[in-house]
Amino acid sequence: MKGSLFALLAGAFITLQGVANSRISQDIGTWQAAALTQLTGFVTALLILLVVRDGQWQSFRQVKPIYLTGGAFAAVIIFGNVTAIHHMGVTFTISAVLIAQLCLTFWIEARGWFGLEKRRIRLPQLIGIGMMVAGVVILKL
Repeated sequence: MKGSLFALLAGAFITLQGVANSRISQDIGTWQAAALTQLTGFVTALLILLVVRDGQWQSFRQVKPIYLTGGAFAAVIIFGNVTAIHHMGVTFTISAVLIAQLCLTFWIEARGWFGLEKRRIRLPQLIGIGMMVAGVVILKL
């Protein structure tokens, strides 16, 4: 239940962030909005870390260097979301983002990338993705 709550909150905040970034980018530019968002996100996360004080900094050295680049993906995510929102609107952008996330997630799990257990993609998952795509097409009409 706790995981579902956090997933719903994350989804809501991703949408709010996309809309806010789209608006900010109209005033200062898309990459500037991405940089500003990254900066405010870093400051917020750092403040929360200082208050909560969970985790161990000693374990930092155990993280594979390739995984430390994960935060850099956010710049591309923000730029992509903002640009897509300007061209397609919020609803279609978020729909496309969700479909892309699910497709890539299935691919990652099927291949066992990032140390995940390999999982077989079955027909029900493919039908689910197909239904999402059909839903977006119906929305577009």
